Order: sequence, then C-alpha cells, then structure tokens
Amino acid sequence: MIATRDLSLAPDVAQDATVRFRAEVLRGLRAPLKSLPCKYFYDDAGAELFEQITRLPEYYLTRTEQAIMEQHAADMAAPLGRRCLLIEYGSGSIAKTRLLLRHLREPAAYVPIDVSAAFLKLTAQALTEDFPGLEILPICADFSRALSLPAPRKKAARRVVYFPGSTIGNFTPTETVALLRHTARLCGPGGSLLLGADLQKSPRIIEAAYNDSQGVTAAFNCNVLARINRELDADFNLEQFAHRAFYNAAEGRIEMHLISQREQQVRIGDAVIGFAEGESIRTEYSYKYSLADVRELATVSGFAVKRVWTDPREYFSVQCLAVH
Repeated sequence: MIATRDLSLAPDVAQDATVRFRAEVLRGLRAPLKSLPCKYFYDDAGAELFEQITRLPEYYLTRTEQAIMEQHAADMAAPLGRRCLLIEYGSGSIAKTRLLLRHLREPAAYVPIDVSAAFLKLTAQALTEDFPGLEILPICADFSRALSLPAPRKKAARRVVYFPGSTIGNFTPTETVALLRHTARLCGPGGSLLLGADLQKSPRIIEAAYNDSQGVTAAFNCNVLARINRELDADFNLEQFAHRAFYNAAEGRIEMHLISQREQQVRIGDAVIGFAEGESIRTEYSYKYSLADVRELATVSGFAVKRVWTDPREYFSVQCLAVH
C-alpha cells in the first residue's frame, strides 16, 4: 500500500528551498573557481535526462551495477534479515530496487527519498503494482540533510539504507565521511548500508561515460542552467556554455564543467555574474574508488565492511556496511 502522503511541497517549504537554491548558486558562482552543486541537476527534466544517460552504450555504470544485483541480490538480502525498514537515497530508477525487494524477508516498509516529487510518485505507483502488500512511505527531501523518517505500520527490526548508483562519488572525501556518519546515525545499532561505488579503471573508459556520442550528458549538464533561468529569474544563454568532462588523475575523479564560450554577463535576479571567455563552472565531480578506499571511509564513519560484490572486470562494487 502507498501511505497517504502529499509529495507536493508546502508553500513555506518551497520558498525556503528556493531561497537556499539561490544562495548556493550565487555562492558558487561568486567563488574564484566557479561551481554549482550537482544536486541541482535533478529537477524533473534533469532526472529524465539522467535516466536516458543510464541507457547509453558508453555509460557502463548502471548496466554493470544492474548485473551485479541480478546475480547477487539474494546474497545481499540475506544478512539484512526479516522486517527491515528499507530506506533508499535518491530513488530514481527502481529496477535495482525491485531486485532487492524481491529477496527481502517481510520488509517493514520502503522509504524512497528523492528531491524529485514526480519521480517519487512514479516510483511509489510502480512498486505498488509489483508489491501490493508493501507499505511505501516516500519523502521528498535532500537525503544529505537531517530528516525524520515516518513510522511504518509494521514494526521494523532494523533500518537499512540502500544507496545505489555512484552518487557517493559526488561528495568530497570530507563530505563523504560526514554523509556516512549521518547515515550510521540514521541506521542506528544493528543497521546496515548497502552501497554502490564506482571503481578505479582506465581513464579512457571513465571519460567516455561522461562524454557520450549522442550529447545526452551535455544536455543534462546544461539543464542546470535552464533550471536556474526558470526558478531564479536568470538569463543564461545556454548556447554560450559548452560541456566538458575529463578525468582528474591527481584527485582520482571525473569532473564535469560548463565552459563560457565568450566574455559575458549573466543576471540572476538582481545579481550580475561576469564570465571571462573560457572560464569554467564546475558542475560535478565523481570520485572513483579502490576497495581499500571504501573500507577506509567506512571505518572512520562508524561502519564495517561485511561483504563486497563486484563484476568480473571490477568496474563497479556493491558493498554491505554494518554499523559498529
């Protein structure tokens, strides 16, 4: 069943979100090295573009993780036990979630958390058809911030956070530790985190995944400017910014940028931001890990790595981390 829950934001909450959006955009664009928080990619249009990206031939991440889940979902579900409350960060596509839910024993409820209300509604509707007895309690929120979880009708034995994809790589190492510590508190004693993490490999393979031949990733990157135009009364000319993605070997991460094609000024409400020709806005980075990196991050954040599953080429990993 879907719990009765209005996923539309109340006026005061929506206003607070817009104020925060504007403040973070202006802070990033006024910095010496301009940047935008990658979480703002995911309005409804951005979420749909990302779904297209996951199906591109160059984008190995989603299909590789999907294959890992198809082969090992039963093994992943076993240590999570009966009546777990499954909490998913950034619900997005539910193909992998379905695989996990099929193997969980009497889950107490499923709590998808996402910034896109439209995607949450689609997720809840689709899963209700497949799992008619499952209570679904969607939350429209930023999972990296403190939040209150709804109480399921069925008493939960433990909390399990499912964090698929490679979103963990969008945080700096310091931010990752803070997020993992926040997650350990959310899970509580006896809780677990099932984490997807992209692994280190040839930069050629990584760069191709973020520079697809169809230009979908470029459109996804530029969509953040379209969102700023629409929601913050800005006048970015999207044709004057070009997508660029490259692997930064020194930092061990892919970086995505939008490059100003000429000297220009952009208005955001009553603020004016100047750009030099060739100046960059960094819109995203995605760290690529070794298995040892993940173990170290887990250890300092209150988790212990219990199981690791990878594909035969070790392009990607799914790891079970237990609160200790």
